[in-house]
Amino acid sequence: MMSLIVFMDMKRSFIHIIFILTSSFIAYAAPAIEEIDRIRIAEAYRIGEQLQDQIWDGWSKAPFGILFISDDHEFLIRHRKPNDEFASIGYDKLLESEVFVRPRKFQKNFLATFPAFGEPLIVVGKAENTSDKTSTRWVFILLHEHFHQLQYSQPDYYSSVNALDLAGGDTTGMWQINYPFPYKDEKVAADFRELTKKLLAAYEARTKADRESTFKDYIEARRSLRSSLKPSDYKYASFQLWQEGIARYTQYKMAELAGKKLKPSKAFRELPDYVRFEKEAERLLASTLKEMRELDLRSWERTVFYPFGAVEGLLLDRLNSNWRDRYHKDKFALESYYPK
Repeated sequence: MMSLIVFMDMKRSFIHIIFILTSSFIAYAAPAIEEIDRIRIAEAYRIGEQLQDQIWDGWSKAPFGILFISDDHEFLIRHRKPNDEFASIGYDKLLESEVFVRPRKFQKNFLATFPAFGEPLIVVGKAENTSDKTSTRWVFILLHEHFHQLQYSQPDYYSSVNALDLAGGDTTGMWQINYPFPYKDEKVAADFRELTKKLLAAYEARTKADRESTFKDYIEARRSLRSSLKPSDYKYASFQLWQEGIARYTQYKMAELAGKKLKPSKAFRELPDYVRFEKEAERLLASTLKEMRELDLRSWERTVFYPFGAVEGLLLDRLNSNWRDRYHKDKFALESYYPK
């Protein structure tokens, strides 16, 4: 019979081995997405899946892949493994996706959507590392980027963009940001400022007579700006208003609709920085209108197209409720959707 001393020694050795194995597992465990980030991403997916087709017909057919950037790693969600740089960390039930990871390559505050690994992909950092730090705001920014996935996944999107002939030999797509629009030209800036005032007046008009007169003034000012710009410069402005302006508009519309129709998940409501969806919609609209009142083409440059295009979308909602049906067919010219 085994002695008690020998038995106790074996037990201690066994416990020691278990401790070593457990410590090694902890030390070399696969990276994981933090719980707060999983909840945020899952909420964006939930809102998108329930509401997207109520705003844009067929939006649910667009990709919804995300490359999420943490401090040290990048996690690929709702996308197949593209190459051997990525390793699977298993299926995440909350995110409803197998998740792949690789060491971080992008900046932690990155926020963009572009073709990657075969389809348009959202590449985004944590809320704490981007310019918009609250969970609710970050979720709707993510949905803004998801709208870009809808734009980019249209069958003729890239051929239509190429037909604008604005790239100037650039094959990287960076011309969309770096195009030499005459932002610093004083006359162009003054004309754009005047156009902004007239658009804001048309949007804020309350009586039928005021709506008709302010809309007429706005359309005339838009035509005047077009005649004062080089054709290529006007095409660029129209492209940006169509692409980025309507993405901001969609961000607001999703927040507004979510506030009316969706109850946040329990996990999302329990986040320390949670804000109600309807409050985010109110904040975003107020912020966009404030930008319109303060807009300065010379210092803001390309970012002026975000609030301007968003308000143009809101004005179109009042004047032509079917304008979104034409959005992907008649590209890059929001003015063509106004009633004649």
